[in-house]
This record gives sequence, structure tokens and C-alpha cells, in this order.
Amino acid sequence: MGKLTLSLILYFIGELSLLVLSSVIQSPQEMENWFQAQKTEELKVTKLHFYFHDLREHTSIQVASANSTATSPTLFGYSAIMDDPLTEGPEFTSKPVGRVQGLYASASFSEFSLLCAMTLVFTNDKYNGSTLSVLGSNPTMHQHREMPVVGGTGVFRLARGIAMLTYIYFDVPGGNATVEYNVIVQHY
Repeated sequence: MGKLTLSLILYFIGELSLLVLSSVIQSPQEMENWFQAQKTEELKVTKLHFYFHDLREHTSIQVASANSTATSPTLFGYSAIMDDPLTEGPEFTSKPVGRVQGLYASASFSEFSLLCAMTLVFTNDKYNGSTLSVLGSNPTMHQHREMPVVGGTGVFRLARGIAMLTYIYFDVPGGNATVEYNVIVQHY
């Protein structure tokens, strides 16, 4: 059941990615024309600041675990899918700026560390419909963490950069967190 569930989740993520891409790119020729025009332009740098709110069993849910997860001191094998709000301020009721959608899994025997595959989907005016992809290790017990931004769409086409994550609130037993994001990306 775990492998089937994970396969279905990955399939739906792929389908959602296609929907996001199709809303930005109109045709292969349009993408080719856009890409060719970028050769003479310099990279842009954008700095973003927002907050992420993860509420276990509300905005994120467990989708798989290993037989040994319950006895592992680091919950090795715990896997969840998320659709968490991104807001301007640290309060859950702050103005929404987007969603973070993706997967995370406990992937370390030695410390609490998640492997995260996340898409930051922006819904605010300036970046509406644009995305950033964040993929990498997230050592959750560290106050400050750095994660790579490995791509983007819309305003952030061909993005690369870093996201610095800082806890504002972390309820370890409940698994709930508010995390401050400071993101710097280069893009066309």
C-alpha cells in the first residue's frame, strides 16, 4: 500500500506541475523564442520574504512510513505530503502570498532531517502563477537552514538560488511549525 500511495502521489504531482506549466507557457515555439531572447539580457535578482505554516493533519498529512519508523529515534521513513499556506507575516491570519506544495520525508538515521521536494506557488499580484522549486535536505532541529532553489516558472523562469529558513514557532510533539523564509534567486 505504501508504494502504491507514493506512486499515486508522484503521478498527481506530475499532473499538477503540467497544469502550472501550461498556465505559463503557451507553446514550444513561444518558449524557444523567449529562451533565445535571454542570451543578451542579464540575470535578474529577486529577494523574497514570507512565512510558511505547517499544521500536521490539516495542511500536511502522513502518506507512508516504514515498519521501523515508530521505533526510530529520528522517525526514519516517515513521509508526508503538504499544501501549506505562505503568508506575508508570521501570523496564520496574515495576507496570503501563496502555497507550498510537495513532499517531505525523514531521511536520516542520525538526526531529524527531512528530504524536501517543494514547489512554492505564488498567488499574490506581482508573482501570481509563478513558482519556485526547492529541493534538498532540511535538518529540522537547526534554528537556521539553507536549502537550494533549483528552478522556477513564470516570472522566475530558470531560477536558481537559496532559501534561508528560520523557525518562528516549532511544536516538536505536534509537528506544527511556522518558518520564516528569506529567498534570493537569480532568474531571467
